[in-house]
Amino acid sequence: MACCDSCVNYTYDEDYEYYVCDVNLDEDEMQRFLTGNNDTCPYYQLDDEYQVVKHQAF
Repeated sequence: MACCDSCVNYTYDEDYEYYVCDVNLDEDEMQRFLTGNNDTCPYYQLDDEYQVVKHQAF
């Protein structure tokens, strides 16, 4: 399951003052994004800052 709140592609846009998906979605994917029915998003990547720190430590 994907949750936009924890996705690396879900970023805050200061111009619009809200969060947006940075992926260039097609029409069907955008519909799922806007309705919140994106449990199987193929672009979901966990925004895990600790994973980056672990990689830098070695």
